[in-house]
Amino acid sequence: MPQSPDAVIKNLKSRSFAPVYFLQGDEPFYIDLITDLIEKHALSESEKSFNQTICYGKDITVGGVLNNARRFPMMSEKTVVIVKEAQEILDLGKEEAQNMLEKYIMQPLVTTILVFAHKNKTLDGRKSITKTIDKQAILVDSKKIYDNKLPDWIINYVKEKQLSIQPDAAQILANNIGNDLSRLSNEIEKLCLNLKDTKSITADLVQKYIGISKEYNTFELQKALIQKNALKANEIILYFESNPKQNPIIPIIAILFNFFSKVMLVHQAFDKSDSFLAKALGVNPFFVKDYTIAAKNYNLHKIINIINYLSEADLQSKGIDSVKSESEILKELIFKIIH
Repeated sequence: MPQSPDAVIKNLKSRSFAPVYFLQGDEPFYIDLITDLIEKHALSESEKSFNQTICYGKDITVGGVLNNARRFPMMSEKTVVIVKEAQEILDLGKEEAQNMLEKYIMQPLVTTILVFAHKNKTLDGRKSITKTIDKQAILVDSKKIYDNKLPDWIINYVKEKQLSIQPDAAQILANNIGNDLSRLSNEIEKLCLNLKDTKSITADLVQKYIGISKEYNTFELQKALIQKNALKANEIILYFESNPKQNPIIPIIAILFNFFSKVMLVHQAFDKSDSFLAKALGVNPFFVKDYTIAAKNYNLHKIINIINYLSEADLQSKGIDSVKSESEILKELIFKIIH
């Protein structure tokens, strides 16, 4: 069974290294992070000259990788071989090369740390090579984080830095940055550098240092819709219209669809307590009140209609049966939701 990125990172930080790592998936953040940890910390600087080899998939075959992996270390306990962009290895998809790799993984050189950074693709789980990697090596499937899990990911990421972030600040980051974890981590690093005398990241700090408008963003639009505040909602979409590149419609629709889908669950929940709803919705308890207020302001029949409006707007935004501009689609959508 593939190991979680967090478990592998924990072992690496305690200097527990395995002979073979195969890092794959459509989320490059963890693939890069694990690769960097091994590249920077498995060997000392003096050991790297003779004992660390970094190559790229497009320039090498499986046989070439294994030749490097079978070298014994010089004046060091370990040899490190890292294959970046391993999905481009010239013959990785061929049976003969897979058989060679499989034989090595069954009996790896224990003094070598061999790393495959295989981005944006995964091996066929039905093939023998994949099963062998899973059983005999460290296999990591790095998957994209679902949008509704982003705020918790942000909170945990900040916590690892011995800092904290307020739930609304995490939500603003999630709404405006999206699930690009590399970009999110860079923005969080920027925030941490600007904390000065505090150890808590607030919404004001996010808006100040990440360049997000304090009043006109998707988080504030969602709040306006929760309250059925038509004036505020229209002010925000007018701002979006004047800044279309920074406020594309498709992520806005996705955020609202996710929110109102959860409001539907509130209507259907048999237990309306905050603790039950937080667990059922998969949200921080801090935000439960937003969903319960929305459920009071929009009955179940209206929520079903809103879901349909959002689905229709999503198709229109992709040019299906519509020639409307993004601003026209968004204005019509917000009017239908509130009225």
